[in-house]
Amino acid sequence: MKELNKDYESIWSKAISFKEQKQIFKRIFKFVLLYKAEFIASLLGALLVSVINILLPRFLQYYMDHFLAHKNATWQIIYGVAVIYLLGLISKALLQFFYEYYYSLAGEKTLEKVRRVLYQKLHQLGMRYFDQNPAGSILSRITNDTMTLSTFLSMFSAVMIGIISMITAFVAMYYTDKIAGLIILGFLPLLLLVMWLYSYYNSRLYREYRERNSLINTKLNESITGINVIQQFRQEKRIQAEFEDITNAQLKTRMKLVKMNALLLSPLTSLLYNVAIAVSLLYFGFPTRSVFVAAGVIYAFSNYIQSFFNPISSMMDSLTSFTDGIVAGKRIFKILDETELEPQQSVDSNAKIELGKIEFKHVSFSYDGKNDVLHDVSFTLEPGQTLGIVGHTGSGKSSLINIMLRFYEFHSGQILLDGHDIRNFSSAELRKKMGLVLQEPFMFYGDIKSNIRLYNKEISDEAIVKAAKQVQADSFIEELPDKYDSKVIEGGSEFSSGQRQLISFARTLVTNPKILVLDEATANVDTETETLIQSGLKKLRQGRTTLAIAHRLSTIKDADKIIVLDRGNIVETGNHEELLAKKGYYYDLYRLQQERG
Repeated sequence: MKELNKDYESIWSKAISFKEQKQIFKRIFKFVLLYKAEFIASLLGALLVSVINILLPRFLQYYMDHFLAHKNATWQIIYGVAVIYLLGLISKALLQFFYEYYYSLAGEKTLEKVRRVLYQKLHQLGMRYFDQNPAGSILSRITNDTMTLSTFLSMFSAVMIGIISMITAFVAMYYTDKIAGLIILGFLPLLLLVMWLYSYYNSRLYREYRERNSLINTKLNESITGINVIQQFRQEKRIQAEFEDITNAQLKTRMKLVKMNALLLSPLTSLLYNVAIAVSLLYFGFPTRSVFVAAGVIYAFSNYIQSFFNPISSMMDSLTSFTDGIVAGKRIFKILDETELEPQQSVDSNAKIELGKIEFKHVSFSYDGKNDVLHDVSFTLEPGQTLGIVGHTGSGKSSLINIMLRFYEFHSGQILLDGHDIRNFSSAELRKKMGLVLQEPFMFYGDIKSNIRLYNKEISDEAIVKAAKQVQADSFIEELPDKYDSKVIEGGSEFSSGQRQLISFARTLVTNPKILVLDEATANVDTETETLIQSGLKKLRQGRTTLAIAHRLSTIKDADKIIVLDRGNIVETGNHEELLAKKGYYYDLYRLQQERG
């Protein structure tokens, strides 16, 4: 864990440069522009609010200098001024509701769009990406980081509204008194400098905060998923200690952020605001002035200073969201820019799987691009034949299946299906005509029917029942109270391993694949259930080409051909009797299993 934290520290130590922040902001803004009508409506409302903020002090200034100062304000004038001022406040409130509503609407649409694009991208990534990135980290980017973008968009609203308010406030100050307006404008470069420094140096802390948060999610996901192993091997104290180390480090990072925010944000802005007020009062009340400054002017000017500084305070407060959003955006765009995509197909419209003939020609494959796990693999499987694939753990059995199903790209050789290069088939054709049953079946929350159909509306209830009967799954499904409508909780934990595997068989076979791939599909099934499955599979293999990775060699005794893999090489080929007669690698494996019973 300490080594992992050190790796993270090396990443966190780098602040995000201004150039990179600008690039990330531009990319986020492209999503914003998709809903520019709502944003424009919001900014228009903000502009009108800023105009009202200028007009109301100007209105009171006129009232004070022309009526109160001359003591000629009648009750009719006083009530009239009160009503007009009240109407101005009501209009301002309505306009604030208007622009906040439309901005929130646009922000939610933008957030929803980012999540959809990100989720879609994840389903385009290759298996290697998920091998190299923890599930908790990916989950954190989809949930926490995208949610941070919502706050970031609120910051953008504060900045835009702040800019409008500052411009209108400066125009009003300049119109009221040019020199005083320019004096107040002189505070702006200092404030902008503080904002830039805060954004630059705080980005490192927020990157650290985000990455540690991702690490916490990864640890939580790992702990919840592996809770049985943790309790079985009494690892609770170790896991708790590791989690406390991560959370304590996160707390320290958060405290650094709190201290920086407390020092540089609102307190500094308030200080500069009060200095600006003092400077303006000193200017207007300077003893050598030859012209008397009316109280209404000072009142209006003080309000304009407040309108000038208040947005700056809001924008500086929003810098917290800005740096957080930039870091979150960087992490999100890292996924969107990921080039570890699923293998790409050069689709030939004539490439169709009709017979199911499979040919491997001198195929080699590596997961890391350096160390081959398959070496010059070649074999041919005729339509309707069954191929058994055996070998020790790590021999390359699953790798051979993975590249044929196009989960990974192989770097040399050729795989042909019915004479066509496997790269020329559309993904839809491959997924439709090739069925896979894994050793560890996964079941989705819902019911048995939906887990077999997988929401394919073209599959009828009759087809579901037929597939379940073919793999002998109906024997336990029919005994359930709700039969095929019985609820399935997360992971299907209410069913035994054998029952889940039978449902998985039915799920694959209901699509009527031309090529059937079994990745040690009966490894977790008891002997009695396996006997039922094997009898069903004999019927199902008729007219289908089948590849079966087998741990139990007895399950592939009737295979037309068996290949034996060792360290990625095919060391023996033949049927069951031929391989036993050779008394080689397969013979030793079979005899060892027979001795173990």
